[in-house]
Amino acid sequence: MPRLMLSDEFWSKLEKILLQEAIYNKRNLRMTVEGMLYRMRVGCPWRDLPEVFGCWNSIYKRFNAWSLSNKWNRIFKALIIDPDWEWEFIDGSYVKAHQHSAGAVGQEPQAIGKSRAGNTTKIHLAVDGCGLPV
Repeated sequence: MPRLMLSDEFWSKLEKILLQEAIYNKRNLRMTVEGMLYRMRVGCPWRDLPEVFGCWNSIYKRFNAWSLSNKWNRIFKALIIDPDWEWEFIDGSYVKAHQHSAGAVGQEPQAIGKSRAGNTTKIHLAVDGCGLPV
């Protein structure tokens, strides 16, 4: 059986949000959502989903319907309202920019800085315990 992503605590929170989106607890809803998340994490074709999640075609159709009706965006926005602050991670990257990156004529500033090494840019991101940006 594949490793599941959702803890029981998080599933109860997500289940309430799904009910608000008129996604009712039909047969194997949790495994359907787990199958969607498994596919996103692993990157496999829909047909290669392990059978433990259910019929791949049913999971695909539900995922596609939720995407087309913008339900995923509303679910993610509802999850961001109450972030999990137990764990917070900050990541930063220091990227060396091309030597001609800051010399374009007539363009807006591109957030490119200068250092001893030349043109650079910095990227920072903070996420909560679920990996959601805060």
